[in-house]
Amino acid sequence: MKRKTFNPQQIAKILMEFEGGKNAAEISWEHGVSAAAFYKWRQRYNGMNATELKRLKELEEENRRLKSMYAELALDLKLAKEIIEKKL
Repeated sequence: MKRKTFNPQQIAKILMEFEGGKNAAEISWEHGVSAAAFYKWRQRYNGMNATELKRLKELEEENRRLKSMYAELALDLKLAKEIIEKKL
């Protein structure tokens, strides 16, 4: 089954529907999201508007990229140290 991704505006809209008085089960069924995912969103993004959510997602993506870059550079450094030690 294909995983459905929601953009920050859609997540904010879904959470606003819940705050408006709709039942979590109804919202889950209407939007095709599991109840667990809905409650995770609610726990993580409660009280944020769409722009804040978008900025948070961008920061999470940037953080992921930076961690990947750091891991790659650390591996290169380790390899360079091993090569230098072998030459000495």
